[in-house]
Amino acid sequence: MNQFVSRDAAAQVLQNIKDLALRATYDYEKHRVILLDDKGDEQVFFRLPITLPPLKQDLTPSTDKPLQYVILLIQAGNCAMGLFRNGVNLNHKVFRSYMVRKKQGKSQIKYLKTKGKSRAGSRVRLGETAEFFENINGRLQDYFDDLEIHRIALSCSKTLLPFLYDAKVPTPFGKRDERIFKIPKHIHTPIYEVMMNANRFLLRGELIFEPSNQDLIQQLLPEGYGQEELEDDLPEEDYEDDDFYGEDDFEEYG
Repeated sequence: MNQFVSRDAAAQVLQNIKDLALRATYDYEKHRVILLDDKGDEQVFFRLPITLPPLKQDLTPSTDKPLQYVILLIQAGNCAMGLFRNGVNLNHKVFRSYMVRKKQGKSQIKYLKTKGKSRAGSRVRLGETAEFFENINGRLQDYFDDLEIHRIALSCSKTLLPFLYDAKVPTPFGKRDERIFKIPKHIHTPIYEVMMNANRFLLRGELIFEPSNQDLIQQLLPEGYGQEELEDDLPEEDYEDDDFYGEDDFEEYG
């Protein structure tokens, strides 16, 4: 079972965990608190809102500064990315590339792995694939040059990751960068709305538990808390203090 909670409610859940002196450990990679039973077995997972800083051993935030993060969603021929501060979208960009073979509906990368051939159309698609990732990394470099980035929320298939990291324009972070947070959610074809929905998901906390722990969950939630309190989670966009805004927020290649 799972229970989503708003950012304010998530802060209260975390405080209740400490007040009840529950056995818990913090998992930085997945940004979650794991509640343990008397035997030390995992019984509840509490994914924290991305805007909540990493926790120290005593489950207190490691900093009180607003968190700045990047959301990067990549699928074959489609990318949506954005720069965020404390949940607010400062800038976004959508890229498209001619990477999919129209008749087969298969990306050129996967096609070459199975067929091992490259004809004229294939070379065009591969060329645009290279440009696709170079432009993604160019925008990422702009983000990382302008601001300190605390988290990198990423959704990208293993097939495409080598093209991201091996592009002529390098990524401003390594493949083992500890700030990378793999988004634990299925992502549809990346467009602006999908990116903002992913942000809404990341702004919420999530309790994951077995039905037998329902009573414990009720102790952790704020009194009288209901799902309707999730409706106002997503902040409005704010470009006022960002250098990247402009009319051209969409680019298409091919």
